[in-house]
Amino acid sequence: MRKLRNTLYITTTDKYLFLDGENIVMRAKDDTEIRLPLHNIEDIIVFGGRGASPALMNKCTEENIGLNFMSRSGKFLARAEGAVSGNVYLRREQYRIADNEERSLAIARNIIIGKLYNSRYVIDRALRDHSLQVEVEKLKSRSELLSQAILKCRNVTDIDTLRGIEGESAQLYFSVFDELILQQKDEFNFTVRSKRPPMDNVNALLSFAYSIATGMCTSALEAVGLDPYVGFMHTDRPGRRSLALDLVEEFRAIMCDRFVVSLINIRIIGNKDFDVREDSAVLLSEDGRKLFLTHWQSRKQETVTHPFLKEKVEWGLLPYVQALLLARYIRGDLDEYPMLLWR
Repeated sequence: MRKLRNTLYITTTDKYLFLDGENIVMRAKDDTEIRLPLHNIEDIIVFGGRGASPALMNKCTEENIGLNFMSRSGKFLARAEGAVSGNVYLRREQYRIADNEERSLAIARNIIIGKLYNSRYVIDRALRDHSLQVEVEKLKSRSELLSQAILKCRNVTDIDTLRGIEGESAQLYFSVFDELILQQKDEFNFTVRSKRPPMDNVNALLSFAYSIATGMCTSALEAVGLDPYVGFMHTDRPGRRSLALDLVEEFRAIMCDRFVVSLINIRIIGNKDFDVREDSAVLLSEDGRKLFLTHWQSRKQETVTHPFLKEKVEWGLLPYVQALLLARYIRGDLDEYPMLLWR
């Protein structure tokens, strides 16, 4: 199994990045420097920042180190990439599947079943662990409706119907998301999912987590030789990482949502860690991003048992494992794509 290497997050906006030998150097406006060896870094994610030198970009592409540039809110802006790697036959088969709705549906169906199953798991876990603090009947109702949606997914015959089921199920899930938040209710009150821009603290955390997870899926897909821009459910758009957006669906509830809820309920993050812009958009502050990413990196290093492989893997490697299984299915080594069903 692949070794999980470190992700370097640059959260302060005054850093300029450049290469010195085999080291990355981060220089602030006051000329103070931080120097780190590149050999144990897998991804570099820059929020804001003053840019990076061409020499560093070239080194990252040579060493297969992802160099990603994000906005302060976590929106993906750009990524330094080298020559396309991976098996050309694998990508050609990926493109053939993407152009065939029936074959695309076979993959998209399993991905969405995985998403709904994991969303239901999060609700059922709250019922089991906090039955005295949540509206039990309300959560049971949504859990049952998600179970019915999974059965509908198994019988769909076209992508548009599948998208409709996924959209309705997401609304059902988020209609009870506030029940999962047990602490700091005044500062973290969730009513509806708002994305561009997030309009409250909870949505700011969710959007940031989804953006980071999508970046992990992008890197994982490239590592196994797949094209992250050609998906099976999300439609093609210039610059849109459609396959990464497909893959991240399985991770939204179990990786992102549970992490966000734990940050709130354990009181790791608070109202002071957010900034409100003039247009009422809510974003994590610089200190809030540092806090979030510190705990995210710790979570990535935890060991879990993959439900399909029955092997212990680090949490941060789950997107890579799913990307690998997807590549094996596309090559014809598996009869179907094994969706991630969390238990």
